[in-house]
Amino acid sequence: MQKTPMTASGLRRLEDELRRLKSEERPAIIRAIAEAREHGDLSENAEYHAARERQSFVEGRVMELEEILATAEVIDPSTLSGDQVKFGARVQLIDEETEKEASYQIVGVYEADIRAGLLSVSSPLAKSLIGKSVGDTVSVPAPGGDRMYEIVSVIYA
Repeated sequence: MQKTPMTASGLRRLEDELRRLKSEERPAIIRAIAEAREHGDLSENAEYHAARERQSFVEGRVMELEEILATAEVIDPSTLSGDQVKFGARVQLIDEETEKEASYQIVGVYEADIRAGLLSVSSPLAKSLIGKSVGDTVSVPAPGGDRMYEIVSVIYA
């Protein structure tokens, strides 16, 4: 079984989602299905079909989360150091074309959120950064042509 790298905070978020689905969503769906059944003919009952569809989605997500959590390997970035980019590093970059700065933390696939600065380890940018050091320039394939970034800093916290 292949392990899935993940930060502790990413693991907590997934565990919280699983706990919420099991303790809040499941009981609410069961109540909605029971209430819809009381309305009679199930073949034409939109509330019943919507509740069953929601139940199917929630059960699928519960199974997916349980699989992810079973294969999770928590990596604590605070135990790492150096100026070379590894999983868990917070990397400060400068786009060499626009001079814009950006900061990303390289995290697991299931905890990535680019708006929050959490970059999936499997993304093209992260793949280009892994193994590089402060001062290196990386080329990242993009739809409009390759983008060049300079690594300004690497922080493990």
